[in-house]
Amino acid sequence: QVQLVESGGGLVQAGGSLRLSCAASGSINRFNAMGWYRQAPGKQRELVAAITSGGSTNYADSVKGRFTISRDNAKNTVYLQMNSLKPEDTAVYFCHADISWQDYWGQGTQVTVSS
Repeated sequence: QVQLVESGGGLVQAGGSLRLSCAASGSINRFNAMGWYRQAPGKQRELVAAITSGGSTNYADSVKGRFTISRDNAKNTVYLQMNSLKPEDTAVYFCHADISWQDYWGQGTQVTVSS
């Protein structure tokens, strides 16, 4: 079994920055990709950013140029640096991992951006 533990959410003013972390632990045989999704009230969960084991990244158009995803393979941890935050970035952010072709989710961390 794999566990994902997120940290780093909170309240920030528009234009500010936050850094999210997600550490994976447990039985990790093959790490394929990790990433972040978010879900705002009344909206569907959407991909924010993802990174593969080879280092390839993918971003939602709405966060390109503002968010950066990175990883520390030795620690099985993925980070999301969020800069120039906007009120529309307010959501619950979920860590996701594709490990041995199985999906795992974190419990979610709230990010609130005030205007």
